[in-house]
Amino acid sequence: MLHRIRAFLEESPGSKAKSIAAELGLDRKDVNRLLHESKDDFEQDLNFNWFTVSRVCTIEFPEGAWLTAREFEQALIGVSPLDSKHSKVVFVLKDNCKPMLDFLARLLALCNQLVESGKSVTLNFECSKSTLTYLDRVGFFGLLAIAIDVLPERPSGNLAKAYRGNNDGVIEFRTIDPDSPDTEIPRLLQVSFVACAGKSYSSAAHTLLSELFENVREHSAANSAGFACLQFYPKAKKIQAVISDNGLGIVGTLEPIMAQRYPTIAAKIAAAPHMGVALLHEVFMRGELSQVADDGRGLGLKSSADSAGKFRAKISVRQSDFEFRIHHGLTGVQFTHRVGLAKLNGTHICFEFKLDGTHTSP
Repeated sequence: MLHRIRAFLEESPGSKAKSIAAELGLDRKDVNRLLHESKDDFEQDLNFNWFTVSRVCTIEFPEGAWLTAREFEQALIGVSPLDSKHSKVVFVLKDNCKPMLDFLARLLALCNQLVESGKSVTLNFECSKSTLTYLDRVGFFGLLAIAIDVLPERPSGNLAKAYRGNNDGVIEFRTIDPDSPDTEIPRLLQVSFVACAGKSYSSAAHTLLSELFENVREHSAANSAGFACLQFYPKAKKIQAVISDNGLGIVGTLEPIMAQRYPTIAAKIAAAPHMGVALLHEVFMRGELSQVADDGRGLGLKSSADSAGKFRAKISVRQSDFEFRIHHGLTGVQFTHRVGLAKLNGTHICFEFKLDGTHTSP
């Protein structure tokens, strides 16, 4: 019966239950009951007219542009695929687009999380085959869930294997196993960073990247793998390093223990316009906030932010529905944020350092 109702509404959207029943020769009460019980398939407007719920959500990213985390979030304004009723999500990358690591990290995480939630996912590169080749080169498809459809064809992954480790300016996507994380990853990120930025940054880079890695691990509580990667962009003279997990996130692990362990701070953030933003501000400004009761824990993210100051760098932290940004400029540190974003589980940190001559050696 549901199939017949859906077929009818696709031909005659905006029909009332009485008309549907009459046209299909069904009992009106049965039609009403099925419509109200199937809200994932049907929706009703204020005038009691019924429509089918589209099962496909298509998200298109702009063509002919660098794709950063900003373009990722802009494309998702008004739709949250993880929360939506859509059973299939299609991402379309258009001609001559150039995705950066902060964009790719969020796209990769969202695609994998959508599959885990039971949705069908397609990545369409039919108008951007050069992007498909680039993603193969940096190991994107080695971490992308095998159930995800890739158009026109999923790469074999041979490019990443062939070139892995051959370019100091690229650390391909590396898996962070939540049960047995590869502790070699921070060293690889540091070596690559120093090769591009200079030896004078070795100590500070080690501190920053190691602390980011350790704190993502601490606040993950994830069952599925996270990842890390780095790339130097010569023309833009910038380096991006990304460390991501798919777990509860910093706020998700800290918020439940705040009232008991840090009651004064808990009261302060509870009165703030956005609890998550206020909590991350405390984490990066004061430190010493940890779900682990050991002395000295919880300083890592503050240390990371302090180290970023030596680079005059930017750190962005993406949480469930908001982004928190730390920017060290010539006039000091600035904190900005953006709320009301599409749902994305976990913690996704991007450290960006610009080689423009405005920074000072640590």
